[in-house]
Amino acid sequence: MPMHIEFRHLRTIKAIHDTGGLARAAEQLNITQSALSHQIKGIEDQAGVELFVRRSKPLKLSSAGRKLLDAAEKILPQIAELEAEFSGLVSGRSGRLHIAIECHACFEWLFPVLERFRQAWPDVDVDIRPGLAFDALPALKREDVDLVISSDPEDLPETDFTPLFDYEPVFVASSQHPLAQKDVIEAEDFRGQTLITYPVERSRLDIFSQLLTPAKVEPEAVRKVELTAVILLLVASNRGVAVLPDWVVRQERYKSDYVARPLVKDRERIVRRLYAATRAEDTQRPFMAHLVRLARQEAVKLQQGR
Repeated sequence: MPMHIEFRHLRTIKAIHDTGGLARAAEQLNITQSALSHQIKGIEDQAGVELFVRRSKPLKLSSAGRKLLDAAEKILPQIAELEAEFSGLVSGRSGRLHIAIECHACFEWLFPVLERFRQAWPDVDVDIRPGLAFDALPALKREDVDLVISSDPEDLPETDFTPLFDYEPVFVASSQHPLAQKDVIEAEDFRGQTLITYPVERSRLDIFSQLLTPAKVEPEAVRKVELTAVILLLVASNRGVAVLPDWVVRQERYKSDYVARPLVKDRERIVRRLYAATRAEDTQRPFMAHLVRLARQEAVKLQQGR
């Protein structure tokens, strides 16, 4: 006949071993000594062996009882850990927050946000995946990631796009560049220029998606550079021009020999908005809502150049 070991049986065997007697074990388990004795007899009947050496004081486990105790000491901590994890998930204290970023320059403002988030939510598993390397929104639906930073909202079922902040893509050039004399920059100004960009698809770059591609304007050359600091170094050295989010060039650590000018299309300045895309069921989770608040607070600092 198969044995039917329950968690309460494992807790019983451990309590008796830890306390050394039925009376104290029953008190620890908050049951009567009679109920405890009946439970032990039930286990022994199923197993066909005795779990304790009778008439020993303190009560000692038999070899079979020791095997059950070994199982209890392995299994019960795992169950306790699971219970704590599930309790944390229900209360919103713990969970997973894997983030994909479709904005290359966003790493720079996201890291301070995540440092503050980590301190407030130490039990949330945080990870960052560059969303530029894969299709981030389908990954969100598949639950491979939990949040996508994107400037291109889509009408997707069961997906929320929560606004984070607005920004302007701005033209950046050396103060010695001829275009530095202009108040605003248009698509035609990029003809004949070396454009320095991040190494991502054109469709994911504001300068192409919002200005050059619709105007059918092609720069003379496109130079791809991974790091924002290096892009600005090359621009300040008059090796080309770039388009970056306005908050990047406002930061004190990037002050250098360059100028920033607004981009205009049809006489209107180009303004973009960043969103946090989440599965609808996760949007109101306490830690998710807190991350959005922290991101907005950091955005205010960025806009002030702090």
